[in-house]
This record gives sequence, structure tokens and C-alpha cells, in this order.
Amino acid sequence: MTDFLALHHESTPLLLPNPWDVGSAKLLASLGFRALATTSSGFAATLGRPDGSVTREEALAHGAAIAAATDLPVSADLENLFADDPEGAAQTVRLAIDAGLAGCSIEDFSGRDDDPIYDAGLAAERVAAAAEAAHSGPRPFVLTARSENFLHGRPDLDDTIARLQAYQEAGADVLYAPGLKEIGDIRRLVESVDRPVNVLALAGAPPVAELAEAGVARVSVGGAFAFAALGGAVAAARELLEDGTYSFWEAAGTGARAARAAFAE
Repeated sequence: MTDFLALHHESTPLLLPNPWDVGSAKLLASLGFRALATTSSGFAATLGRPDGSVTREEALAHGAAIAAATDLPVSADLENLFADDPEGAAQTVRLAIDAGLAGCSIEDFSGRDDDPIYDAGLAAERVAAAAEAAHSGPRPFVLTARSENFLHGRPDLDDTIARLQAYQEAGADVLYAPGLKEIGDIRRLVESVDRPVNVLALAGAPPVAELAEAGVARVSVGGAFAFAALGGAVAAARELLEDGTYSFWEAAGTGARAARAAFAE
């Protein structure tokens, strides 16, 4: 298998798409991507649930299925590792390694509306325990530490950088602050740490070329591809319901041809 961490140290950012099921994983691999990552929101949508409602067992089984679908390294979105305490986080990492994954992420989002972000000290302890588990396994495993401030009503760049610096010292391999969109903020983050930085490709975020110039190592899409597919289904369904026409076959034909090519490999 490709050395997943090495892909973060090349001359251009690693483009890391997020499949939501085995079929989309095979299709994205066939298009030439070099690694994949699961998406918690996209996977939850396949079960008819909102993000944050998947269990650890379900997420790990999903990650294992995606990892088995192609020869590409796969990193799993495992939310807060389904544990508040450091040992629980470490156990989830050990289970992710057993599932055949090449890496996973750990969030500092607690899941509680009244106190959404873990205390900085506890958050760093959780990363340290997860990193020890990640780096003590039988094969290389890449731990991505995420600061969730900007997704949960705390757009504090100084605190976000301080947290990611602490996660770096705790042993994280990759750092990630989803929600950052301003190139100045992204550049400041990259310059403040010495680990590869992932940026989430949000609407209004800088294009890949600009992120590359700023030193970003990885660009992921989260649930965007999954919801783009659902958006296409909504548009097709509304056309059928409201207009009684079938122009959706143009996009469907493109998808069908791509699927046939991907699934025949």
C-alpha cells in the first residue's frame, strides 16, 4: 500500500476525496485519486440519519468496507473517536488499525451543545493517547488532529492555532481546522505549525493552486461529494415530478459510464 503520510510531503497538495459508500470509493479511485477518506455526514446520510448519529461499530465497519474496496490508503472520519476520555479514544484508534485503515481523525468537538469544545488540556491528552496508539501498531497509521472551533461558533484563530500546536506536540501527524476559508488565516496556520495541514474545500474557500502556494499539504471535501450526488437526485426527481421530462439522463449517462468503467476493474 502507498505510504499515506509520504503523500502529505509532495510538491502539490494531496487531494483527498470523501466517498460515502463502496461504489463511490471505487469510482473515485478509478478517476486517479491517490488516497481516500470517509465522511461521517455522507455515511450517516446513506443510513437516513444526520451527522453525529452513527455508532463507533457502524463507523468502523464502514471504514473497513471502504478500505477493502480499493488498494488506496483510507483515512476514517471517526468524529471524536466516540469517547470523551483518552483511553477510550486510544481504543478506537486500535480498532481502526485492526479494520485495515491507514489513518483516522480525532476531533476536539465534544458533541454537547452547551459545551461543544473540550477543555484544551483534556483535548491534548486525548490526542496524546490516540497518537500513542496510532504509532504503536503493527504498521504506519496517520493520526489527523482537528480543531473544531470554526464549525461550532468559536471563530477564534489564536485559540485554534494554540490547540493545533498542542496537538502537534502531543504526536498528531496531520493538523486540520475545518471551517477556515480566508487565505490569510490559512497561511498563518500553516506558518505556525510544522506538520502537514489539511483544508476543507468549502464554498468560497481558495482554489487548490492558492492553497498550494500557502503551503497546504492536503485538501479534503467532507460530505460535499455525497450531498452533491443527493442534490443531483433531488434535481432529477423534481424534474420528473414537476415537468414530466427526463433531461436528467444526460448526467445519469455520465454517471453510468463512469460506474461501468470503475466497477469493471
